Amino acid sequence: MNHLSLIPGPDERLDEVNERIRLIQKRRGLTFGTDSYLLAAFIRPQPYAEAVELGSGSGIVSLLLCAKGKLRCVTAVEVQPALAELTARNAALNGYGDRIRVIGGDLRRLAPDRPGGEVNLVFANPPYLRPDSGRPGAHEQKEIARREIYGGIRDFCAAGARLLRTGGRFVCVFRAERLPDLFGAMRACRLEPKRMAMVHSDADAPPFLVLTEAVKGAAPSLRVLPALMLYRPQTAAGGRRSLTPEAEAIYRTCSFPDAGKYR
Repeated sequence: MNHLSLIPGPDERLDEVNERIRLIQKRRGLTFGTDSYLLAAFIRPQPYAEAVELGSGSGIVSLLLCAKGKLRCVTAVEVQPALAELTARNAALNGYGDRIRVIGGDLRRLAPDRPGGEVNLVFANPPYLRPDSGRPGAHEQKEIARREIYGGIRDFCAAGARLLRTGGRFVCVFRAERLPDLFGAMRACRLEPKRMAMVHSDADAPPFLVLTEAVKGAAPSLRVLPALMLYRPQTAAGGRRSLTPEAEAIYRTCSFPDAGKYR
């Protein structure tokens, strides 16, 4: 990935997001959204830790974690060559080229020696949809990011377990309705769920995301955080929705209320 271009191409755009990060994004690809930011916020600080991100996309989660000083360095793994290059470009654009290293390849065949040995933390925003669910879209890059084409949640958990040392943590964001699949995959890979938060659009809506932290080789014991409501009740039809105080605090600090030292 020598001679990386830091100028957006004709099919790209340049946005400024939280923490003053400049982010090149593909116009027709998946763009930075709520799930990525909540994942970065849910991850608790380990300032001296080395971590691995499985499926980096644009690299936004790794960038947020480095910008907030939550991690020392990240190895970002991405199966799509164009997105692996995009992660590297965004790391260089924001001055984190020495802290975010990019590996292109299939996480299903990823061995611990590729990132340089076992790590303390693995995190992921994996595809939410099964390959045969719903109607496929026309854009291949977006479909690979959305659907379990290059690995399902069991594959992500298995890769995380291979890369983690015992006691290391696997953190991911996933669709709430697929929580049984997530917990089943984690436990099959010796990743014990220890901390969880459900995310709702508002108080009248069912949860649509679940954030989970699991520990490799731990005993069963799950701490369920208060549900996060993103928006206040809508007061007028068509009016702009405002964030709840809890969501505002998370977006402002890039951390959840229970953030702190690991016990």
